[in-house]
Amino acid sequence: MSATQATTARAFWITGPEQGELRAETLPALPDGCVRIATRYSGISRGTESLVFRAEVPPSEYARMRAPFQAGDFPAPVKYGYISIGEVIAGPPALAGRLVYCLYPHQDRYQVPAAAVTPLPGGLPPGRAVLAANLETAINGLWDAPPRLGERIAVVGAGTLGCLVAWLAARVPGTLVELIDTNPSRAAIAATLGIGFRTPTAATPDADLVIHASGNPAGLTTALGLAGFEATVLELSWFGAKPVSLPLGEAFHQRRLTIRSSQVGSVATAQRPRWDHRRRFALALRLLAEPAAEVLDALITGEDAFDALPAVQARLARDPGDTLTHRIRYD
Repeated sequence: MSATQATTARAFWITGPEQGELRAETLPALPDGCVRIATRYSGISRGTESLVFRAEVPPSEYARMRAPFQAGDFPAPVKYGYISIGEVIAGPPALAGRLVYCLYPHQDRYQVPAAAVTPLPGGLPPGRAVLAANLETAINGLWDAPPRLGERIAVVGAGTLGCLVAWLAARVPGTLVELIDTNPSRAAIAATLGIGFRTPTAATPDADLVIHASGNPAGLTTALGLAGFEATVLELSWFGAKPVSLPLGEAFHQRRLTIRSSQVGSVATAQRPRWDHRRRFALALRLLAEPAAEVLDALITGEDAFDALPAVQARLARDPGDTLTHRIRYD
């Protein structure tokens, strides 16, 4: 059978709260201007995908939360995800055989317009590319509240996003970056990244910039407590439908603190005249291809075969343990 003819594929679907399955579907003959991808890896965006898997996306966010190639609708059934790395097996000759990244759900074969894929730069291991979406979010966050030379920076929450933010911020000359988490085992990851680590009770106060990425309201309270006079607290967590209560009646006003939100769906305001999503994402891939990014492989803390994905999603939504980024392998 020609690679451009109709064929079958399998995809992961969320079928109800904390329920999912692999479903077969038919890919039609490849249209002109499209590529067919054989997936090598996909990544689980643990925070967002767990909210989707548990049916915790609020109705007000259904439209904004749609992934580019999502099928179905929230809360279920829905095919959701946006971290896919694969090989172009059919399509324009310029892309034939190339390894590419696409914002596609978990599926072993799929086809999209050629403009929807981004070729991986030379030197980037395809397995590391599953970190690109989180690194793009970290880039946008640091554009929203840019670290300055020599600043003391506290990053609260040592998940994948927090670790990537801390890694980027520590590359600014003279910065003193502290990664803060309630889980003391995260100290080993911080050491691998070359970053200091503290638990909340031992964290250094009076930071010039505080970035919150724990996904827990208590973490944001910690972030406010660490901020120095007229400092900015950048909020990178997304809480879904969960209400958040903050201690804004204590030293918040006396210290003249600023809480600022950041969200990857829009390019940061200061960069928007010159940058679009494609250029920003290409930067994330380029950074991952640098020799210095080899340490980021430590953020990929587990891997399973595609056939195990329904059980893996259920396990991570129920009890992620020490998981940072979980990678799915397509054999």
